[in-house]
Amino acid sequence: MKIPWWRDAVVYEIYVRSFADASGDGVGDLPGIRRRLPYLADLGVDAIWLTPFYRSPMADGGYDVADYRDVDPLFGTLADFDDLVADAHAHGLRVIVDIVPNHSSSEHPWFRAALRGEDRDRYVFRDGGDLPPNNWQSTFGGPAWTRTPDGQWYLHLFAPEQPDFNWRHPRVHAEFLDVLRFWLDRGVDGFRIDVAMGLYKAEGLPDAPATDQAFKGESPIWGRPEVHEVYRRWREVLDSYPGERMAIGEVWTDSTEDLARYVRPDELHQSFNFAWLEAPWSATAFRKVIDDTLADMTAPTWVLSNHDVVRHVTRYGEGLPNSTTGLARARAALLAMLALPGSAYLYQGEELGLPEVQNLPAEARQDPIFARSGGTLPGRDGCRV
Repeated sequence: MKIPWWRDAVVYEIYVRSFADASGDGVGDLPGIRRRLPYLADLGVDAIWLTPFYRSPMADGGYDVADYRDVDPLFGTLADFDDLVADAHAHGLRVIVDIVPNHSSSEHPWFRAALRGEDRDRYVFRDGGDLPPNNWQSTFGGPAWTRTPDGQWYLHLFAPEQPDFNWRHPRVHAEFLDVLRFWLDRGVDGFRIDVAMGLYKAEGLPDAPATDQAFKGESPIWGRPEVHEVYRRWREVLDSYPGERMAIGEVWTDSTEDLARYVRPDELHQSFNFAWLEAPWSATAFRKVIDDTLADMTAPTWVLSNHDVVRHVTRYGEGLPNSTTGLARARAALLAMLALPGSAYLYQGEELGLPEVQNLPAEARQDPIFARSGGTLPGRDGCRV
């Protein structure tokens, strides 16, 4: 029996804005990535994963999408994307793209129409008086609700510029099925699904328990059972295309048993295993994650760093007097990860042992976490530059 390519692939994540700049404007772009495909092929990876390159005001590094079917001029054109995919395939590399279904940009035509009072039920709007409709907090800090001039409130689990879709509306389902087909028709081999455990919120929008923001327990916000039907429909679309198209979910959860629910035979192909990333430098902790993962997951994945967390060279060296210890530990962890069964997801620069950039001045920081915390939290810019 042939093993699907993604089951034992090494996937290289590219944060498009900072990987390679072909235009000379100081921002990474699609032509820059295309020029470096020979390097990535020589490195031995099987696929590249591109963070969002869609039209966006960039309130959250492109994860606030204004148009899901076009390339932002900052990164190039649709023709540049087509050329990139063609060249990647010629080098034997698959292409995975990010899709952001939990929320759009506040500049998306649908949300702009909603602010005019049109078709508001495609987003989550509620009456709340002078106070927000419930106690939900944004993962970026502060309330998860913003009031509109007419007195209603809209939900944003992230920045106010990222309003949450209402996945109980059939038009939202139809829209994203069409978006999937748009990129599949252009030759992409898979999708990385942002906030894959989000999408649905509990009926009635009840208050969240104190632990909810850590993705634990029975949550009215995260991991609702209705989300699995979405991925069953997406799987049907993926399976209708030739060439073993796939999808991997960004699922934050507190158990591999729950994680495994997202990768049942008729749902997603893979989910990120963040327990490996979150484990401290400890042979005992690593062994437990490995044992639990292999016991519960039929298609295990492993990841040590990405665009949302402190690079593991720095994590493993924090508080230690010897500056080379973090690099040595990172190298050992990476070699161990690449020896495990399943797929490995590398973040750009991991092969170079890049550390977190910790001395960015305040005026250079762009992460909304930094702004919404009043500068008390550094945000994720240090792993993205």
